This record gives sequence, C-alpha cells and structure tokens, in this order.
Amino acid sequence: MSNFRRGLEERHVMMLSFGGVIGTGLFLSTGYTLQQAGPVGTIVSYIVGALLVYIVMKCMGALAVSHPDVGGFHTYANIYIHPSIGHVVAWSYWLCWTIALGSEITAGGILFQKWFPGFPVWLFSLIFIVIIVAINFTNSKIYGETEFWLSLVKVLAIIAFIVIGLLVLFNVIPSDLKPVTQSDKLLDVPTCSVYL
Repeated sequence: MSNFRRGLEERHVMMLSFGGVIGTGLFLSTGYTLQQAGPVGTIVSYIVGALLVYIVMKCMGALAVSHPDVGGFHTYANIYIHPSIGHVVAWSYWLCWTIALGSEITAGGILFQKWFPGFPVWLFSLIFIVIIVAINFTNSKIYGETEFWLSLVKVLAIIAFIVIGLLVLFNVIPSDLKPVTQSDKLLDVPTCSVYL
C-alpha cells in the first residue's frame, strides 16, 4: 500500500469530469437533435439529462463517502443488492465503455474527415486508438496533464460556439440564415437553420 502515490491534482480531476461528459456526440449530433426537437426541445432534453446526471453523481458521492473503496462503483451493488448484481454491473459498465469508445473514435474520425476529406475515416480512427492507448500506458501524472489539456480544448470550443451563436443571434456577426417556418417544413425546403 505504501507504493501508491496521488498523481492527479484537483484541477486534473475537475477537467477530467468536464471532459468526460463532453463527448464527440455533442459536436457531431447536436445539429440532428436541433432538427428533430427544435431549440426549446433540445434545451429541455439537455436540462433533464443534466439533472439526472447530477442526481446520480450526488448519490455516488454519498456512497463513496460511506464506503471508501479502491474498487469501482459496482462494489456498492455488491454491498446493497447482491454480489451477482455487482458482477453484472461491472461487466455491463465495461461493455458500455467498450462500445462507447468505438463510437467516439469513429465520430472523431468522421469529424476529422470533414477537415481532411482526402483521408479515410478508419485512418483517423486508428490514429486516435494509438494515441488513447499510449496515453493510458503513461503514469497518472502524465495522463492527468494530457487529459486536462484535451478536456480544456473541448470546454473552450463549447464556450466559443456559445459566444459565436449569441453574436449571430444578436446580429453582431451578420448572417443570411433565417429560421425555418412551418410552410418551409411542409414544402421540404432545405435550410441551414432550426425551428421552434
């Protein structure tokens, strides 16, 4: 036990949590969500999702304080439900992240192919896999520092998108985009904007 050292600082953990909840799906599929649900529906769904995540994390924090353990959160299912349920929770979590990581890597490849159309998606996906594996083979200090800066890029990108969107909304940045009206929707007129 004396060989363990704390390699992550508070800023690393905070940015890891921010970056962990901001996936490539936010950048890749928000347009589709806006198209299907509209701005109000998208905001409401994000608020509901954020509240659910907040409630779950408060509960997990309470459990972690009551039962400090070096294992994962499946140990709480072992304690409060049954060891077999804890086993299922642990493997389900692993399977979820295995599938999610594949979809995140593919989404990253799709995003990068938009910027570099001459390269196939699989090449970017392979590059991302190699980078992720290399980062995970480093010690916790290097891992935390790398994740801190990568998460900061995601947070700053979202802030920039919000600021640019507000500038377009208040006509500080001129734009010829117009909202979609109901008649445009019925006629299937292609537009770049979203509807309420």
